[in-house]
Amino acid sequence: MIDKILLLFYSLLFFTTPLLMSPFTSELFEFNKLIFIYLITLGVVFIWLLKMILNRKIIIKKTPFDIPILLFFASQIFSTFFSIDAHTSIFGYYGRFNGGLLSIISYIILYYGFVSNLKTPLIKLLKISLFSSLIVIIWGLSGKLGIDFSCLLFVGQIGNNCWTDQFRPAERMFSTLGQPNWLGAYLVINFFIGVFFLLNNVLVNKKTNLNYFVVGFYLLLNFSAILFTRSRSALFAVLFGIGLLLVYGLFKLKVLITKRERNLIGFILLLFFLAVLIFKTGIEKIDRFISFSAYYKATNSNASVESGKPKQSESDSGITTSADIRKIVWKGAIDLGLKYPIFGTGVETFAYSYYFTRPVGHNLTSEWDYLYNKAHNEYLNYLATTGFAGLISYLFFIISVLVYSWKNIKYQIANSKDTNQKSKIEDKSNELLIACLLISYITILITNFFGFSTTTINLFFYLIPAFFFILGEKQSTINNQQSTISKFPLKQKIMFLTILLTVIYLLFGLVRYYLADVKYSKGDNYSKLGDYQKAAQYLTEANNLKYDHVYEDKLSYVYANLAFAASYQKEKGIANKMIQTSDDLNKKSINESPSNVLYWKTRAKNYYLFYQVTLNSKDLEDAIYALQKARTLSSSDPKIPYSLAIFYSLLEEETKDANKKLQFQNLAMREIDQSINLKTDYRDGYFLKGQLLKKTGQSNEAKKTFNFILQNLNPTDSEVQKELESL
Repeated sequence: MIDKILLLFYSLLFFTTPLLMSPFTSELFEFNKLIFIYLITLGVVFIWLLKMILNRKIIIKKTPFDIPILLFFASQIFSTFFSIDAHTSIFGYYGRFNGGLLSIISYIILYYGFVSNLKTPLIKLLKISLFSSLIVIIWGLSGKLGIDFSCLLFVGQIGNNCWTDQFRPAERMFSTLGQPNWLGAYLVINFFIGVFFLLNNVLVNKKTNLNYFVVGFYLLLNFSAILFTRSRSALFAVLFGIGLLLVYGLFKLKVLITKRERNLIGFILLLFFLAVLIFKTGIEKIDRFISFSAYYKATNSNASVESGKPKQSESDSGITTSADIRKIVWKGAIDLGLKYPIFGTGVETFAYSYYFTRPVGHNLTSEWDYLYNKAHNEYLNYLATTGFAGLISYLFFIISVLVYSWKNIKYQIANSKDTNQKSKIEDKSNELLIACLLISYITILITNFFGFSTTTINLFFYLIPAFFFILGEKQSTINNQQSTISKFPLKQKIMFLTILLTVIYLLFGLVRYYLADVKYSKGDNYSKLGDYQKAAQYLTEANNLKYDHVYEDKLSYVYANLAFAASYQKEKGIANKMIQTSDDLNKKSINESPSNVLYWKTRAKNYYLFYQVTLNSKDLEDAIYALQKARTLSSSDPKIPYSLAIFYSLLEEETKDANKKLQFQNLAMREIDQSINLKTDYRDGYFLKGQLLKKTGQSNEAKKTFNFILQNLNPTDSEVQKELESL
């Protein structure tokens, strides 16, 4: 009964996790999935410990991956201990959540909970995963076809117009996973699980019944959905996996393939090719070679030459390619790893620490002011945030899994030679299953190289090794009796009650965590709308439910705006109280995360608002100090010297001393020049420089600066044209 409950938990894990999302949380997808994983982990722990109490023995299975897991886990603990932001390292970066120490603990518990309690539920779990992925595909196709189920669920609207410009399901399908690359990585894993059922049916069991056509249709649908994601990493992973499968089939899968079976497999491959031909890959260099006719391509080429208007490339349109941006971010991640070589800057702190080594070249990309919370390469992300200790132990775990699974395949091949016909079929089926799961695991390594792991992907990353172990231990019995807890029922009852109360307490904390995020989401939305009263209410409630310095940071800025609003209403006492509250909250958030450049920027923004309330130049000086502190953390950020130039200009207006006026003018010009040097195409920087030159009476220099914008950045800039007319 207990094992059935555990199996139910794992079944729910594989079925429900990919489907979960909510419009009420600050992050629609990953947060909800991770909360569910935490919930299932609590359930597994409770039932597992209950099983130990009832059996009066410790039930923890030893596996070949114990040492790699222990070393990796130890590296994460040390990295968290020495982290620049321990809170973020424990809970994960707010907005991504996955990858924090708590999530890693959950995945490890789920791994050991599986291998220690479940023997052979793999086929059932894999079928559940396929069924869930089918729902994910259908859900995603609805968005692709313009009748997005998510919009219907969230806002009661039939269509896909409920999404912002960041989410365009008709262009790149993402379904319930959140991003096209995340969906692609998930589908590739399930693709090779589906391949197992197809090949097992045809090659091992020698059957071509209805199941063959159902699985064949699923694989075609899955592959088409991968194409619809336009995820290059997923497409490369699935093609690489198919290549591995073909090599395996030629050299390792020693079964007799009849002509009919070859035709069936060939027909499936033909359908895949037709899918590529019809839906394309989204990669221009490939798609231009698979058009329906060379004549069509030649005609387009001639038309392009005749019109004198060649097709605009992605880079020509002003949008930097993802490959170019990745190279820059990867360089920053490598530099960060070399700067903090042992334990990195702390688990999941890349969003803050990337600024330490952010290349100046990032300023010339179309995403120059985006916050990068991941290195977009799982391995470099571990190097940057957990150092060589984290990266090496992570790679050691991966290599251990690959070596063990390969040895397992060889064992199945050798074992099948000395068994009867029925056992041979079973061993061949196990061999095929291990091979397909191994390929699925390798696709995770590929997609993680070009991106980063998510909750759903990490489930497979940690549980596929558990599957390998179960398959390798299939013939053995589980003997876990290592020590007796007690023979006395009273002690068992006390232990049960203790565990129950602990789990209830943790469950209560999990509910508070979820509700806090819902409150935070509401508060953040009201803040963006300018309704700071409601924003303060919800953010305060969020912080009371569960402490997080992210809440404090948002709340401090909200109170600064409330102080400004109170001042406008001539309520000086309330304004001063709001200023004090805002400053206290900001100090708390900075104390918790002193290396977070974003919080120092918040401090500068707050003091600018305080200055508008008090008209005290000391507030501007404090804002300048905060920005100077921010610059020590992020020396390549052009917005910091840009803001400093504004504040120095304001101080110049405040002072009556001629020498100080000149000093502040020079400081303002120095800072704006620094900003432009960091970002040579910074329109706002040039515009501010022109205004500063105009303000100091340098009209000719101001004209040159404004003309530079028109000649090199934007020839139709109306603001610049007005400035020129006024000179």
